[in-house]
Amino acid sequence: MPSTLPDGDPAPTSGELPDSALRGLGERPFGFYVHVPFCVTRCGYCDFNTYTAAELGPGASHHDYADTVVTEIRLARRVLGATELPVETVFFGGGTPTLLPPEDLARILAAIDSEFGLAPGAEVTTEANPESVDPSYLEKLRHGGFNRISFGMQSAREHVLRVLDRQHTPGRAAAAVKEARQAGFDHVNLDLIYSTPGESDDDWRASLTAAIEAGPDHVSAYSLIVEEGTRLAARIRRGELPMPDDDVAADRYLIADELLSGAGLRWYEVSNWAVNDAARCRHNLLYWTGGDWWAAGPGAHSHVGGTRWWNVKHPAAYAQRLAGGASPAHAREVLGQDDRDAERLMLELRLSSGYPLARVAPAARPAVASALARGLLEPEPFKAGLMVLTLQGRLLADALVRDLLV
Repeated sequence: MPSTLPDGDPAPTSGELPDSALRGLGERPFGFYVHVPFCVTRCGYCDFNTYTAAELGPGASHHDYADTVVTEIRLARRVLGATELPVETVFFGGGTPTLLPPEDLARILAAIDSEFGLAPGAEVTTEANPESVDPSYLEKLRHGGFNRISFGMQSAREHVLRVLDRQHTPGRAAAAVKEARQAGFDHVNLDLIYSTPGESDDDWRASLTAAIEAGPDHVSAYSLIVEEGTRLAARIRRGELPMPDDDVAADRYLIADELLSGAGLRWYEVSNWAVNDAARCRHNLLYWTGGDWWAAGPGAHSHVGGTRWWNVKHPAAYAQRLAGGASPAHAREVLGQDDRDAERLMLELRLSSGYPLARVAPAARPAVASALARGLLEPEPFKAGLMVLTLQGRLLADALVRDLLV
C-alpha cells in the first residue's frame, strides 16, 4: 500500500457504494486484502504505508489491531449486502503481517470466513520477513488456515541487504522456506529485488541461484524503484550511492528469466515466475484480471465493480473511524469505461495469457502492427487473436502500453 493517498471524491461515512458498483456483484471473483502496517524498522527503499513503534504515536496499537480489522470486515458485509460472495483469495500484506501473533492473523481470517465464507480451496497468503517467523509460528499459521507464504528475501548478498536496510542474514530466507515446507505450506514465494546500487551481475546471479536452491514454487523479481521521500533517495541525492541504471536493470531481468526458466519456473506475469499453474498467485491474478476485492486496513485500496476507494492513512485515524461506527474510507473514484478498459490493457498485457486483439482500439492498430514487426509480440498467439509479449516485449511493456493508449 503506497504511503501517499491519491485525490478523489469524498467517501460516505456509511461506506455505501454506488449502484453501479453493486451491479454484477458475485459474478466476478472476490478477494480480501488485509494491510498490516507495522514494521520493526523502515527499509531505506520502502514507500509503503508502514510504521515502526516510534512512528505510531498515541491511538494505535499492535494489540488492538486484529479487533479493529474485524470491525471493518463486518462493515464490509453490511455494505455489500446479502449477495453470496465466497472469498476466493485472501492476502495479508504490509508492513510485516507476521509481527502480529499468529493467533491474531488467524482470527482475522476466521472473521472473513464467518462473514463471507471462504470458497473451497481458497488461497490464503501472508507476507513475512524471514527473520519474523520460526517453526512454531509457521505451524500456527498453517493450523490457522494459511496455505501460502511470501518471504521478502530481496538478495543473498550481505552488502546488498545492507544498502536496502534489510535485517535478515543472507541464508535466513532459504531456511525460512524449509521451515514453511515442514509446517505444511504447499506454496512458498520468494521476493527478489535487482539493480540495487552496488549490486553486480555476479551478486544477482548468486541471489537467483540461492532462491532457486531454496525450493520455492514461485519467485517474484522486481527492479528497484527509488521513491521520493525514502532514505535511499536521500542517499542517492547526496551522492553516497549511484542511481540505478535502466540498461543494467534490463540486463538483470534477462539474467533472471534465463536462470528461473532454466530451473523450471515459467513467467506468467512480467515480474512473476511459477513452477506450474497451481503455484501462480491467484490473489494477484484477481487484481490483474478485473476482479473485486475489499482491502481492510489503514491506507488500503479496495475495488468493487469499477468503484475504487482508499482508507485513511494513519492507524490511529483508522481505528478512531471504526470505533465511532463510521467507514474508514478517505475518498473514492468511480471509473468510467474508458479508464477501466485502459487498466485492463495495462495489466492483462503483462500476463502470459495475453490481451485480446479484438479489444484494441482501431486507432492503436498501427502500434500493434509495429510491435509485432519489432519482435515485441509472439507471432503464433497473434494469429489466434492474442497479444502475448516476447522476452524483448516484456522489457518494453510499459512503453508498448503507452503506444496503445491512444
